Amino acid sequence: MTTDLDYLTIAEGAARIRSGDLSPVDWTRHLITRIESLDPTLHAFALVTAEHAMDQAHKAEAEIAAGNYRGPLHGVPFALKDIYDTAGIATTGQSKVCAGRVPERDATSVRLLKDAGAVLLGKLTTHEFAYGGPSFDLPGPPARNPWDTDRFTGGSSSGSGAAVAAGMVPAAMGSCTGGSIRTPAAYCGIAGLKPTAGLVSRAGVLPLSYSLDTCGPMAWTVADCALMLQVLAGYDPEDGQSADSPIPDYHAALTGDIEGLRIGVVRHFWEVDKTTDPAVAAALDAALGVLAGLGAEIQDVTLSPLDDFAACQWVIACAEANAIHDDNLRHRTDDYGENFRYRILPGIALGAVDYVQALRQRRQLIAEVDAVLKDFDVLFTATTPIPPPLLADDDLVSILATRGITTAFNTTGGPALALCCGFTDDGLPLSATLGGKAFDDALVMRVGHAYEGATEWRRRRPDLGGGGS
Repeated sequence: MTTDLDYLTIAEGAARIRSGDLSPVDWTRHLITRIESLDPTLHAFALVTAEHAMDQAHKAEAEIAAGNYRGPLHGVPFALKDIYDTAGIATTGQSKVCAGRVPERDATSVRLLKDAGAVLLGKLTTHEFAYGGPSFDLPGPPARNPWDTDRFTGGSSSGSGAAVAAGMVPAAMGSCTGGSIRTPAAYCGIAGLKPTAGLVSRAGVLPLSYSLDTCGPMAWTVADCALMLQVLAGYDPEDGQSADSPIPDYHAALTGDIEGLRIGVVRHFWEVDKTTDPAVAAALDAALGVLAGLGAEIQDVTLSPLDDFAACQWVIACAEANAIHDDNLRHRTDDYGENFRYRILPGIALGAVDYVQALRQRRQLIAEVDAVLKDFDVLFTATTPIPPPLLADDDLVSILATRGITTAFNTTGGPALALCCGFTDDGLPLSATLGGKAFDDALVMRVGHAYEGATEWRRRRPDLGGGGS
């Protein structure tokens, strides 16, 4: 049997904390116990900061009792993908290269979450440097999918997806260079937002690609992602990509009303450009039916082939990753996992011409999508063409050859939201993606929130053998 604390969302927990019905200390202690029970199987955590978390929870409880309530994240537990710097707490990128690395400062996003009163439960498993994975030759094992532990969580924010889906933590931070927030959100059946590039600071986060890296929230619901983004969004002079853009009230924008909104369906991404599982295709069609029933206007649109977006993203990401890791790759090659080496080393063959042409192609693709979005409010497509695959089916060749649908929105830089849109007959989650104009994250989440409210998918949780239902 589950308890009433097992699967609290941020919004639910925050409301109970503010009313005095829930103690942050009790909630934190309960989740630490849950992690101790479930994580030996799921491997979502690279490090549990139990003592630190309890100290923060006691502090939050005392502040709230004294009338110093900071907002909806005050006293709410969260966890971080292990690429976010945490002062006095190891940040290793799941790599031997960073073994023993303990930062002196928090990443900007970590500081903002702490300033909001959130309680850090620990660091979450990631693919090595948010790139190679899943791997079995790293300091810790890969995360397992709570819906079926023989299956892949998606990556690279693998622990973030697993921890939220399993109810070990209501909020997690991921990062996204080619789909690393949305793929684990899809495979783990949660909501994951890749914000507009420049909206959330990347300062203090281990880099993979200077041009494409994006930091963002992962949670059970779109509403929870909005609550997190409210704290995270804002200009940071320490991040050269950071944009000084007005920040709306993201949660207030979740009106549930999408009457008359125009949704462009990039159907060819899953029907032509990828081989798609029939269960995914059926779920996407059903989701479009729900959105139409809510009053949205649905129309197919055509963009460049997915391979154009994916190739552009790969060249930029691989070239920049090689620049970042060049010295260590030359002198500490064996300290990297096989998977990471296999993925990054082809970038050695890339030349300046390849990189510059990819940057030019990116501008063309951005202009193309911007032109389409003049006639539509949001875009709709698949997140992944298949349900979560078996870990045993994974191999290095397929990893390098696969180009995900998610890469399109990393290439353009606009907001992209993955949300659960159904389940297979075997109970595996399926996912759709909503994308939008730059800095129109609020509208993208408004559509996703309306969809969640019109369906029952958020009521379904993984069966964890006594830890869930």
